Amino acid sequence: MLRRFSVAFLVAVLIAGCATSPTGRTQLMLVSESQAIAASRQAYLQEMDKYKREGKLVTDPAVLNRVRMITERLVAQAVQMRPDSRNWQWTVEVIDDPKNVNAWCMAGGRMAIYTGLLMKIDPTDDELAQVMGHEIAHALANHTAERMSTAMATQVGVIAAGVLSDKPAQTMAMAAVAAQLAVNLPNSRSQESEADRIGIELAARAGFNPHAAVTLWQKMAAYGGGKNPPQFLSTHPSDAARQQALAALVNKMMPYYQAPGPRPTFPVRVGAAAV
Repeated sequence: MLRRFSVAFLVAVLIAGCATSPTGRTQLMLVSESQAIAASRQAYLQEMDKYKREGKLVTDPAVLNRVRMITERLVAQAVQMRPDSRNWQWTVEVIDDPKNVNAWCMAGGRMAIYTGLLMKIDPTDDELAQVMGHEIAHALANHTAERMSTAMATQVGVIAAGVLSDKPAQTMAMAAVAAQLAVNLPNSRSQESEADRIGIELAARAGFNPHAAVTLWQKMAAYGGGKNPPQFLSTHPSDAARQQALAALVNKMMPYYQAPGPRPTFPVRVGAAAV
């Protein structure tokens, strides 16, 4: 009887927890975006506090100003695409880890990029904008909450605890752990394709050449051809089909890139993880 109830409960929760992404894709949402943002904030501050104690947060003004210039133009476009994201606490940190070729963006606009990506890939500003635009797209499409929901859905007991618990602190602690895992676990193919599509448009509207989306992944694939592929490739699988899909989008994005006039910016906290 209990097992039958558990199955029925799971089905009911899964049906109730459906949402639609910006591209029209059906998403499993057992965790609300507000929960994901709160959990991500907690996880982000814990991670950055650890890096700060280890002396691994980059303070070089030249590096931070470059990252600021690029992300503030991208975030301005993100806010135009999703006006409610204006209220997010947009933040980016550069982490001194030469061996880690990676970048990410949590729910609520909390971002990080590793020096390994800057050093090993040596991206142009246009290419770096593609990286960060892609990561920002994951946040805009609510992929953090979706990935947390997918992880929770693999265990009926965890779902029951999260949905039925009358202890919000316990539920949020579980969500914070899921948010931390979301930084390292791979996105699905559909999420990656979605982030590619949204990210290249964000970058083009911000005034970054869409052709750089193709050259970036060519660089990534070339670097990943060694014995130890970068972390970015393990969580963002690159292949010929993906490069072709991005190349097919370039001409559609060019009018955004070539649009006249200055590109707006939106304030982003850079080197201020403790805020």
